[in-house]
Amino acid sequence: MIEVENLVKNYGEFPALKNLSFKVAKGEILGFLGPNGAGKSTTMKIITGFMPATSGIVKVAGFDGNKDSLKVKEKIGYLPENCPLYPEMTVSEYLRFVAEVKKVPYREIKNKVFLAMENTGIIQVSHKLLAKLSKGYKQRVGLAQAIINDPEVLILDEPTVGLDPKQIIEIRQLIKNMAGQRTVILSTHILPEVSVTCQRVVIINKGQLIAEDTPENLVKNRQKSPEIHLKVEGPTEEIINSLKKMTGITTVKYKPLTDIFSEYILEATKEKDLRREIAALVTSKGWGLYEMYQKEASLEDIFLELVTEEKTQIKSEDV
Repeated sequence: MIEVENLVKNYGEFPALKNLSFKVAKGEILGFLGPNGAGKSTTMKIITGFMPATSGIVKVAGFDGNKDSLKVKEKIGYLPENCPLYPEMTVSEYLRFVAEVKKVPYREIKNKVFLAMENTGIIQVSHKLLAKLSKGYKQRVGLAQAIINDPEVLILDEPTVGLDPKQIIEIRQLIKNMAGQRTVILSTHILPEVSVTCQRVVIINKGQLIAEDTPENLVKNRQKSPEIHLKVEGPTEEIINSLKKMTGITTVKYKPLTDIFSEYILEATKEKDLRREIAALVTSKGWGLYEMYQKEASLEDIFLELVTEEKTQIKSEDV
């Protein structure tokens, strides 16, 4: 559905994008991630036809963004980070205006406006002035204007920025409901949101692709040795020595909490889950096991690791 191939964008002598390439399948929700200044917004503006690329190819639904820019724009709904709303208009007036701008056939406008409001949960505020709406409802209106012409592709730039937790959950669910119906590129700094919303992730930094996979595979393939945390009551030195002797445990660290109660942090190999054996050891010795869990890496951990690696590589190349 979306093809980005060798995309280059230079602002004067500054290279914002450096031969960036990726694809998004039809009906897929793609998380588009990167630190500030990575080139995310530039990429989305080029895909939507807001600005031209220096070189490279962007295709949407088979149409070339350079040769068929109007056809591409017809296929896309775009929600920028700060959606331009007209505060003096009511919600329904604004959506009718957007529908007309997007050349929705006149006889279909009423129905399209109703469907957009229904799908984004804003029918109850349809007669309110945009100036009177909360941040959450303004974001919903922004999403409604993006889908008013029933586009095949949605480009969403930070759709939940500034929202409270309840509003974030509601907008997230709206986006998830579009899976399979529309192709979505979602850019956000809230990485847990990507984990539960997106089927695949593209991470860029300094205008270059640094990772591309499902959230689950990124975490699984990049996760380091498992880290097991436990709180045990008993003789500290004896506990440490016993844990060190266990096959599969590579490192034992501890933090005293009381004279006979400590927290232990164990690094283990990936071969097998050692928690059952650790619990058996502790109970067989008559020590008190108060807590044990294995810390799992998150998408946020992997993102920070990848970006840090990339920065190190760039510095090394510069040297």
